[in-house]
Amino acid sequence: MAYQHIEFEITDGVAVLTLNRPDSLNSFNGQMHIEVRDALKQVKTDAAVRCLLITGNGRGFCAGQDLSDRAVDPDAAMPNLGESIEKNYNPMIRSLTSLEMPVICAVNGVAAGAGANIALACDIVLASKSASFIQAFCKIGLIPDSGGTWTLPRAVGLPRAMALSLLGDKLSAEQAEQWGMIWKTYEADELKAAALSMAKQLATQPTQGLALIKRALQASATNSFDEQLDLERDLQTLAGQTEDYREGVSAFMAKRAPHFQGK
Repeated sequence: MAYQHIEFEITDGVAVLTLNRPDSLNSFNGQMHIEVRDALKQVKTDAAVRCLLITGNGRGFCAGQDLSDRAVDPDAAMPNLGESIEKNYNPMIRSLTSLEMPVICAVNGVAAGAGANIALACDIVLASKSASFIQAFCKIGLIPDSGGTWTLPRAVGLPRAMALSLLGDKLSAEQAEQWGMIWKTYEADELKAAALSMAKQLATQPTQGLALIKRALQASATNSFDEQLDLERDLQTLAGQTEDYREGVSAFMAKRAPHFQGK
């Protein structure tokens, strides 16, 4: 597929997906959803990909939905926004959270609405110090979607999530870092290099083991302690049967650097 609204490349085990509608702060229209869906399908099916990095071009990461793409005519029937969520946003978020590899988000500018929650759906979030996060839904009478009502309270706690969602206030990247909502902030001119360096490092690690770590941590939100202990047992069984586990132990015993294959 020829892309108009994203850039996508795979190099050294790292897939880089760049949102590329800078004139509209990389907000989503129908075609952009199609392109992102196609790129994520490639990431999932290409065995050479061992880490995904998502970022944006221009001064914004993503302003969420392009409202001009679903303008409401006063004389027309009210739109069914749930259909758009079911068709576009939910499948994208499910794809990101279920990828069996690390997913890094480099937030290069404002992340508003669904854009903020797409970032929160990633495993590690880095941001420019000039970036910000806005749960803008309340400003137009909507609720946070794209998983925001699940990820945000787990990242910052219910009181902060409630205030951010009801007020729609701008949260600076540096404050988000202090609250533990994101991992780390960088100067604007350092963000991309730092994100790529992290992605390349993760792409050399035991990919299946990292995927099992993700699965365990995601399940911990709803499991009881006993259920989590059982899950750890089961996932450790799987991890111990990978080639990378054997390589890791061999390298440790031989006092050499491991060479993981992601298998």
